[in-house]
Amino acid sequence: MPDEREHERDSEYPNPREEDIMAGDRRISRPDSSLPDWYVSDAAYRPIPIAWFTAAVLIQAVAAYGVFVVLLDASGWITLGLTGLASIAIYLWSMDRGLASAGAGWRIALGVVMTVQFALVVIGTSPRL
Repeated sequence: MPDEREHERDSEYPNPREEDIMAGDRRISRPDSSLPDWYVSDAAYRPIPIAWFTAAVLIQAVAAYGVFVVLLDASGWITLGLTGLASIAIYLWSMDRGLASAGAGWRIALGVVMTVQFALVVIGTSPRL
């Protein structure tokens, strides 16, 4: 039975464990990874607008719920004021994080969704006004 190592040395194909496998000018495999480059990119992580959008919507929902519950016995105007300030702060924070460089659709969608959530707080608080 011939030794496999001798066969590997004599083979015309490169050993992916020892050297890069190239397809033209693209590296499709490298010794330190079992996955091709097109699957595991060498680029740095860059958050996408949906991550900023989702974070803002969820944080606003939790903040609005918290303010609403904590201030159940207070005047409705205080609840609306604090919820409005929190919503504006969350929107501006999202713009700072990178949503300002995203497409206009993301900024408009975030404004609409946050306004709808604030409107729900207004409806819930209206009996206390």
